[in-house]
Amino acid sequence: MQDLLAYTIFGLVTASIYAIAASGLVVTYTTSGVFNLAHGAIGMFGAFIYWQLRFSWGWPAWIALLLVVFVLSPIFGCGLEKALMRNLTDATEATKLAVTIGVLVALVGAATWIWDPNLSRPFAAFYQGKKVDVLGVPVTWDQLITVGIGALCAIGLRLLLYRTRIGLDMRAVVDDRSLVLLNGGRPDRASMFSWAIGSMLASLAGILIAPYIQLSVVPLTLLVVNAYAAAVIGKLRSLPLTFLGAAIIGLLQSYAVGYLPTSTVQWMQHVPDTIPILVLFVALLVLPHQRLRGHTGRRGRESFPVPTYKMALIGSAAVVGLACVLAPLLSTQPLFSMSSGLGLGIVGLSLVPLLGYGGQISLCQMTFAGIGAVVYAHATSGGSPLGLVVAFVVAAALGALTALPAIRLRGLYLALATAALAEFCDTFVFGLSSVTVFGHHIPLFGNGTLPAARLQVPFVDVANDRVYLVVLAVIFCAIGFGIVALRRSRYGRVLLAMRESPAACAMLGLRLTTVKLAVFSLSAGIAGVGGALLAGLSTQVAPDQFSFFQSLPLLLLMMAGGVGMVSGAFFGALALGLFSTLGTMSSLFNRGSSLLPGLVGIGLGNQPNGVASDIGAGLSALVRRRGAPAPAVVTDVVTESRDEQSIEWEFLGMDGSISRHDRQILDDALGLKVG
Repeated sequence: MQDLLAYTIFGLVTASIYAIAASGLVVTYTTSGVFNLAHGAIGMFGAFIYWQLRFSWGWPAWIALLLVVFVLSPIFGCGLEKALMRNLTDATEATKLAVTIGVLVALVGAATWIWDPNLSRPFAAFYQGKKVDVLGVPVTWDQLITVGIGALCAIGLRLLLYRTRIGLDMRAVVDDRSLVLLNGGRPDRASMFSWAIGSMLASLAGILIAPYIQLSVVPLTLLVVNAYAAAVIGKLRSLPLTFLGAAIIGLLQSYAVGYLPTSTVQWMQHVPDTIPILVLFVALLVLPHQRLRGHTGRRGRESFPVPTYKMALIGSAAVVGLACVLAPLLSTQPLFSMSSGLGLGIVGLSLVPLLGYGGQISLCQMTFAGIGAVVYAHATSGGSPLGLVVAFVVAAALGALTALPAIRLRGLYLALATAALAEFCDTFVFGLSSVTVFGHHIPLFGNGTLPAARLQVPFVDVANDRVYLVVLAVIFCAIGFGIVALRRSRYGRVLLAMRESPAACAMLGLRLTTVKLAVFSLSAGIAGVGGALLAGLSTQVAPDQFSFFQSLPLLLLMMAGGVGMVSGAFFGALALGLFSTLGTMSSLFNRGSSLLPGLVGIGLGNQPNGVASDIGAGLSALVRRRGAPAPAVVTDVVTESRDEQSIEWEFLGMDGSISRHDRQILDDALGLKVG
């Protein structure tokens, strides 16, 4: 009985921390409509600053706590809302998430840059060693303080939201921002105040949980994944349900530690860590179905240019030619970095049909790449091309299995479901030393890595790293050309129509479930091929090579290049290769190598179309200024005014006319009739 009480008390302590973090997520989301994926990173950074003040510089604990929670955190939250989040009102869900992911990656990069991750930093509790007895169970003062702070946060937020004018504005601004303004409210102030509160709660949760998991960048940042589940149980709106969800997660996790045979059964060692992830996935599945979204009058700022086969061939020739030129010139480490960038670029290509065309957000592409790498390593010992086919098929099948339960989700909920899958694989699947399937023992990461052969190409010496760079470039271009063909096909137009108006597609008889399932499978298969080629590059598969955190910089750089274009994947590959090369020049830069992709992701709030759009717009302006005939392309030009937003389609052709293919694309995908 005492053991049950002890596990219950510890579960409630953990639940209080999860509730504090999750309530900050709910407050910011309900007032701004932006789900802050960087919430855990803010808590991590606050915990590091607290450690610096209290333990490194010797400040009193209460002064350090007040400065971090009540001064620095709200200032950061206000600045974040004013500089970034306020500009995302007309952005798509993918762009909003990408900006918060950029903040997350930038904070992680800044933390590893400032504080060397190789050094140990003890993080003592507030009252070390002081305990009281509760029904015969020793309970530390810190545990009592944590539960008390959780209760105070619940009461304080309730009073703030329902007993103050600013709380009324905070609850009303998400429903109708303009109506709040007409009634004398100040929606900008309410939104800024909510982000200040969210940052305060994130830092407080990070400081409270640091003594239990120690001061480390990644575990503290991923605390927010546990908070996701509590927030989703509260439907991202209800604080009481959020606290209830946190209690369920904390108690389940504590009971799993106490009663599961984690010390005797090897595969159960990581089960307690996966409980919040499983709860999140289950909560997402039992949510009420979302209504199909129709075409809205207020369109986003993203555009989807139609690629041509001619430009695809020219671009492919340029990429292969560039690889042939660089291969003999680069030294060993830059050569490996650029090859790795191309391999990741192939994984990035999987996002083009999924996110760029279909509008389906996935945060687990590197997980599919890891599955493809493991399958490739076991499918062939000599690097046969058949191994790539097997990797594609198995990864596509797993993608379909992933999409089946999550297929009814859209936008934010789909992103959270795929993030949960990625974290589950990182925590559980990629941590296994071996698995047994139908009596067959399959080794995985028992020795830390899994050996993998490099892809063999007839009459080509792929053992030479310089030749392998060119091979990767050829494969990248071949897959990219196939994606261009997909974009110009009827299926590509269906994907774009589904992104634009699912309700219209359903009304016209399109089976959206089949379309989503197919694009998820295709995307996962392409990612699996990229993972297999990456495994061949290093001739091994490491469990941390395809982690959830590896997906984030790739997604950011893809969107920065233009996630709706194959050139966006090449931009991401080139940027990743350059950043990796710069990291080898300095240990300090290597520690903060994720800072640059984070800053790039933050910039997506101002230009969601990526740098390719900027380059294209600049070239078009240059052509028009010189009076030369423009190339036959179709571009979106967004014109904005103070009173309204409108979209003006600008068609630039050799004779000013619209091609039949372009007219068919607009008719089928957007429901427009262009004369």
